[in-house]
Amino acid sequence: MRKLAVIALGGNALLRGNQKGTIEEQEKNVTDTLEHLLFLLQEDYDIIISHGNGPQVGNLLLKNDAGEQVHNLPQMPLDVCVADTQGEIGYMIERMMVNLLNKYNYKKDVVTLVTQVEVDKDDPAFQDPQKRVGKIYGKEEADKFAKEKGWVFKEEVKQEGGWRRVVPSPLPKSIMNENVVENLARQGNIVVASGGGGIPVYYDEEGRLRPSEAVIDKDMATSLLAARIKADEFYILTDVPYVYINYKQPDEKKLDPLSVADARSYLENGMFSKGSMAPKIQAAVQFVEKGGQKSVITEANLLKDKTYGTRIIKEYEK
Repeated sequence: MRKLAVIALGGNALLRGNQKGTIEEQEKNVTDTLEHLLFLLQEDYDIIISHGNGPQVGNLLLKNDAGEQVHNLPQMPLDVCVADTQGEIGYMIERMMVNLLNKYNYKKDVVTLVTQVEVDKDDPAFQDPQKRVGKIYGKEEADKFAKEKGWVFKEEVKQEGGWRRVVPSPLPKSIMNENVVENLARQGNIVVASGGGGIPVYYDEEGRLRPSEAVIDKDMATSLLAARIKADEFYILTDVPYVYINYKQPDEKKLDPLSVADARSYLENGMFSKGSMAPKIQAAVQFVEKGGQKSVITEANLLKDKTYGTRIIKEYEK
C-alpha cells in the first residue's frame, strides 16, 4: 500500500499579505505552492489537500454587508459562506493541480469535496466566542447588529473605536464522509477536502443535522481527518521555514526534530504564540499521538528541495 500524506495549505498559499486578492494573484500563489508538493507524487504517495479560507470568508462577509445595505439582499449565514469558499478555493486548487499534472505527465484525477465537520453543540467555545470575522464597525453600528442579528462584538485592538464580530471556534469532533475521502485518495485520486476547517454542524435532539454559526481551526480539523483515516504523514504549510522558540529574539532557536514530549512542554510554558504557531503545534502533536508517523511544519518551498522543516515525531531516536 502506498503511503498517504495529508497537507494543510496555509492562508499564504492563496493570498500574500501585500496583495489585493485578485483571481490572478491567487491562481499564481496556488500553482507555486502545489508545484512544491509534486515530490510526494514522485515518491508514490497518495495525497489529500486541505486549505485555509480566512481572507476569502472575510471578503464574502463584506459582500454580504454591501448587498444588504445597497440592494436589500438577505445576508447568508456563516456556514453557507464557509461552504461557498470551500467550493471556490477547491475549484481553484483542482484546476491548478490538473494543469500541473498535465505539465509533468502525471495521470491522476483531482476531486473536491465540500466537507461538513461535526462539532459538539455543548463545546465551551460557544459560551466564549473569540474568533474575529468580517469587517470593523463603529460602536453604533455594532450595537445595531447585535440587537437585530444577535451577533457578538469585541472591541478591535488594531483600530481605535472599532468593533468586530466574534464567533465560536469549537473543536472538531468528526469529519463527515471521511471514508469517502480516504477511499478516493487510496484509489490514487488527489482529494481536496475539509477546506477552511470544514462547515461546522451538529445533531440536534431529534437527530437532524444543523448548521452552526462558528468556524473550526483548519489545522485541527485536518489533523483529525489525517488521524482518523490513518494517514502516514501530516504537513502544515505556513509562512516560516521552521518552528522556533524565542522567535525573532537574540536567543532564537530552530526546532528540528521535535518530540511530542518537548512540544507539549513548550506549549505548556507558553513558548508559542496562541494566535499563530500554538494551534499548529497542537494539531501536529495530535496527529502523532493518534498514530501518525510524523508531522511537518514548514514553508512549501522547502518541500521541493526535500529539506523539509520542523518534523514532529513521537520520540527522539536513541
